[in-house]
Amino acid sequence: MSGAERPEWVVREDASATVLVALYVRQALGIRAPEELPHLRGAPAAQPVDDDDAAVLQRQWLAYWAMSVEPQAHPSPVPLDLVGGFETLAVLPVEGFDELRAAMAPLAEDAVAYANWASERYAAQARSGSASSYRAYASAIAEHERRVGRRAHSFELNVQVLPLTQRGVWWIGSLTIAVTDGLRGDVAAFDPAIQPIIAELA
Repeated sequence: MSGAERPEWVVREDASATVLVALYVRQALGIRAPEELPHLRGAPAAQPVDDDDAAVLQRQWLAYWAMSVEPQAHPSPVPLDLVGGFETLAVLPVEGFDELRAAMAPLAEDAVAYANWASERYAAQARSGSASSYRAYASAIAEHERRVGRRAHSFELNVQVLPLTQRGVWWIGSLTIAVTDGLRGDVAAFDPAIQPIIAELA
């Protein structure tokens, strides 16, 4: 549709293996932040770590998480380098992340396998048509427009559909939300769940 005629909205939906790897690492290392975001189903429980080590890992992981979710919004001031064993699914700045890089190393094979499995599972469901991306969001936007009595403002939204242990929707970036896969596949429940997000943006 032409921007001169009406506002435009763009919703990109995915189950990014890069985001899944970051969440797998978070869970395996016992990192609590962001506290509101649930754990991944089927990923290992954390091994206990020293409090001082936990604080360092959490600080470094949060920076890594931001770069994984919205890399363009969180550029690194120093060059990035692939984390060994994670193929192309994890990068860290070459300086200031030694502790996280070392802690991640033993997790590589399992983290990559989990992320690829979850990402491929989402892609298969999307191909099967069980979750029509455009139709789901267009319906929510149309409902918002009826409610407020005007066209929706132009906006962009990135949606990560993830195998989380609790159903819900969470902001994980300035333009990115996480949605539980079970909720995303439940048409009746997804529409009211996404409405507050659409209202905030549109």
